[in-house]
Amino acid sequence: MQMHPNKDTQLCMSLSARPGNFGLRFHNHLYEQLGLNFYYKAFSSQDLPGAIGGIRALGVRGCGVSMPFKEAAIALVDELDDSVQAIDSLNTIVNTDGHLKAYNTDYIAIEQLLKKHAVPKDSTFALRGSGGMAKAVASALRDGGYANGVIVARNEAAGRALAQNLGYAWRAELADMRPQMLINVTPIGMTGGAEADALAFDADAVDVAETVFDVVSIPSETPLIVRGRAQGKRVITGLEVIAIQALEQFVLYTGVRPTDEQFQAAVAFARN
Repeated sequence: MQMHPNKDTQLCMSLSARPGNFGLRFHNHLYEQLGLNFYYKAFSSQDLPGAIGGIRALGVRGCGVSMPFKEAAIALVDELDDSVQAIDSLNTIVNTDGHLKAYNTDYIAIEQLLKKHAVPKDSTFALRGSGGMAKAVASALRDGGYANGVIVARNEAAGRALAQNLGYAWRAELADMRPQMLINVTPIGMTGGAEADALAFDADAVDVAETVFDVVSIPSETPLIVRGRAQGKRVITGLEVIAIQALEQFVLYTGVRPTDEQFQAAVAFARN
């Protein structure tokens, strides 16, 4: 069903320092397929309070929030879901008649993927990163029963704080550690970044790991994922993360849960 925006169309949006097309294509594809009078647009802004105020004032139904706004936006909303309170990081804002409630569907996605890929809970792991997404991933690991981990972060203050809050150790570099699961939650390997061609972990660490997990979604086949696949590892990609978190956002915005077939078709459409 082809949708034509009108005065009753509900607007949803994303707010990011570096907007991409995945969310826009994913949501709009599902709106059209399901005959929903919604439209989704990606935005970038340096004025976070102004942007959040605009969501409230203009009746924008939902907003996906990406780096670097996931923590700063918390002070600007009215209510926090448990998923946000637990980790002090949001990625979704739902506007109901001017009341803004924040959620973290990144957390939900990580939780689902660890189960889907049957990652053993006794796996030792190293998570590289200390920002908002790293909090979501590390919290999902902790709550999922993964106790044997270390946070690897160049930012000592943020890295130590994240590790201590969740009961993990911190170190600036992986050094000679060889954990069973490697998780990258930094921009290393991201298209357009300064380290787009770099491995997030030493090659020999990747080669002896059992599970390789990269949250970077552009490209979904990062240098880390490519090497992990070549070595026959269990791999979890950023495309899987972004797809599930987008699905959960869609449900929060519309109240409708697509079938798995509709979901997979939307993912295929969005990544092209």
